[in-house]
Amino acid sequence: MGAIGQSLKRLEDRDLLLGKGRFAADINVKGQLHMRVVRSPIAFGRILGIDIEEAAALDGVAAVWTGADIADLPPIDFRMTRIQGLEPYRQLVLARDYVRYVGEPVAVVFAVDPYVAEDAAELVFCDIDELDPQLDAAADPGPFMPDTQPGLLSEPAVVRKAYGDINAAFSAGHRVVELEVRVGRHSGVPLETRGALAVHDAATDVLTMFGAAKVPHYNRDAIARMLGLRQNQVQLSEGHVGGGFGIRGELYPEDVLVCLAARALGSPVKWIEDRKEHLVAANHSRDQLYRIRAAVDERGFIHGLDVQFFTDQGAYVRTHGATVSDLSAGLLPGPYVIPAYRVAGHIRLTNKTPAGTYRAPGRFESTFARERLIDRIAQDLGLDAVEVRRVNLVPAESMPFDRGIETLGTDVVYDSGRYHDLFDRLLAHIDAGRLGAELDERRRNGETIGIGFAYFVEKSGLGPRDLVRIAVGQDGGVEIVTGVASVGQGVETVLAQICAEMLDISINGIRVVHGQTDRIEFGMGAFASRVTVMAGSAVKIAAEALRERALAVAAPLLQTDAAALRIEKGEVLGPKGASISLAALAAHLEGEGGLTAEGSFTSSHMAYPYGIHFAQVRVDPETCEVKIERYVVAYDVGRAINPMLIEGQIVGAAAQGIGGALLEEFVYDSYGQPLATSFADYLMPTCREMPPVEMLLREDAPSPINPLGAKGAGEGGLTAAGATLAAAIDDALQMPGTITRLPISPSALHEALRAQSRSQRAAFHPRD
Repeated sequence: MGAIGQSLKRLEDRDLLLGKGRFAADINVKGQLHMRVVRSPIAFGRILGIDIEEAAALDGVAAVWTGADIADLPPIDFRMTRIQGLEPYRQLVLARDYVRYVGEPVAVVFAVDPYVAEDAAELVFCDIDELDPQLDAAADPGPFMPDTQPGLLSEPAVVRKAYGDINAAFSAGHRVVELEVRVGRHSGVPLETRGALAVHDAATDVLTMFGAAKVPHYNRDAIARMLGLRQNQVQLSEGHVGGGFGIRGELYPEDVLVCLAARALGSPVKWIEDRKEHLVAANHSRDQLYRIRAAVDERGFIHGLDVQFFTDQGAYVRTHGATVSDLSAGLLPGPYVIPAYRVAGHIRLTNKTPAGTYRAPGRFESTFARERLIDRIAQDLGLDAVEVRRVNLVPAESMPFDRGIETLGTDVVYDSGRYHDLFDRLLAHIDAGRLGAELDERRRNGETIGIGFAYFVEKSGLGPRDLVRIAVGQDGGVEIVTGVASVGQGVETVLAQICAEMLDISINGIRVVHGQTDRIEFGMGAFASRVTVMAGSAVKIAAEALRERALAVAAPLLQTDAAALRIEKGEVLGPKGASISLAALAAHLEGEGGLTAEGSFTSSHMAYPYGIHFAQVRVDPETCEVKIERYVVAYDVGRAINPMLIEGQIVGAAAQGIGGALLEEFVYDSYGQPLATSFADYLMPTCREMPPVEMLLREDAPSPINPLGAKGAGEGGLTAAGATLAAAIDDALQMPGTITRLPISPSALHEALRAQSRSQRAAFHPRD
């Protein structure tokens, strides 16, 4: 039995279970200085002066910098954007002229230990003329930096996409259904906060930063450009990483500062973020408002969809550029036909922490908006919401389905899918007929209980390219070197399984090297559920090339044709019992560079996995607590390399989706002060709030655009959680259309129940 498709245990876990993990905070070098960031205490204001004299005089302080000390350093550039006009809105490494959010770096202190650095940071005084903050992304744009950039307003761009005849669709529509929904501000909160250690080797003039994550090669190149260095003068090294989720690994001010300081001060420089810093300074996400109009016929079929949405990008446009808004606009139609579509996505800046991507960026938000629309259409037309979804789904015979728009620079072409079939399988899995009868009985007994569905389409496998190299050692071990990164998703195991399948060897003899820019010249990193599709395909190509190389070299040694040979368990076997090991072949080829191969996979299109969430909830009418009794994720991943890892991805993502739906939100007061700066205020789901998550994992629609047939699985467990729970709570309350905002707080539910009670009393006691 081959390795692909097996739930093999993770290669990554042994060191972690034995306490041998090496995270950023675990790495230390002799003579290192510790960096502490001084952050703005106000949301918006003009910097009048920064007094560092007392801090610099403290014993043990090596240096204190403000923006004036690094005035030649350019702003942090974009990694992902094709939207023009965003450049003036980039963030400087240290604020100059203005501060635009609470937590913005205004100065840094370098000291002999972290305690002295923190004490010194407290002595830095920032004289700031406070201005009224802009906190509503839907309000009219205001000045970005009034004096220094006059005329520059807080709307960097509007993302527009369209196809079909939208005017004709609305002219011929049976009814126009309108809806406004909002998704609150939350983000990934990984177990490990950010951190970095920069070391400059004066002898070689090479700068190495430890603590890299997600996109080491891009960050290497960006740091080199910002510091005016050659690419080979900067190396990034990834250790263990305690969670990614989009928020980690982008190029932040602190990463640049430790690297600059290590060269300027002649000492290694280390920075480890505390939790409060993380909650106010690392990328936030979500925070979108949608206004939707749909032209529908009597069946609920959507003939035209017209959408305007607003993304609260926070104070600056960081490395993601317009990614979230672009994905929102490009994938909002989801699994439905929708012959005509027009969208305008307004990117707006406010005086909040800058926002970026977070697991399923743009799709969690747009799925909530679209699926709430489907439920509203069913409500307005008196139809069943499941049937409205069926009527609108793209049929299997229409695959591949070209949307006629693009996102992230690639045409949106759904590669494969059997959307109706998956819905049927989910309904059978939950035994929908029996379940409906049970719920009716429980309602008659006074329980406030309901169910909800939401359908979604994800994207994965963003190109354009991935490169890997495979080498067999003389001890028989196999090394895979790749430019991807690991943020806990099981990279080593998946890539080893693909290689093991091709070479018929155990994954335990395979070592995967990732996130080391000195080992391979190119790498795209880990984001957008791309690793299995892109790097996995490259591994397959490289392993097949290595197998052919091994057979070709072995053939004359075994005195036979290569076509007569096969590889089993690390041995090349001939037709008459003759054999030679891969290790022996590697030794034989030592003078020719060894037994090695390279694989590169290029793709101009993404793959599109798809799925459905189902939830059954019970609401306590007294406390408004939402108890999730059952949660199911049906998901077609094309081909499952390791089903156990996919299940782990789905369960973890579902926890984050449930958190964003019911608990998590960054809240600000009217002055722009963040009110969620600790886990006492920023609430995340625990094991008490998390239900068991059932998986209905399918491989019915393999992707035709990569040699594995795989689609990504990293985000689908989260994408439809908000929409599903909203529908289930509506059903439990028997109040269709109640939930139009996330998170769904107990206070919001309490107010909805009070409004219902007032309405019922008014109906029984009408005024004369």
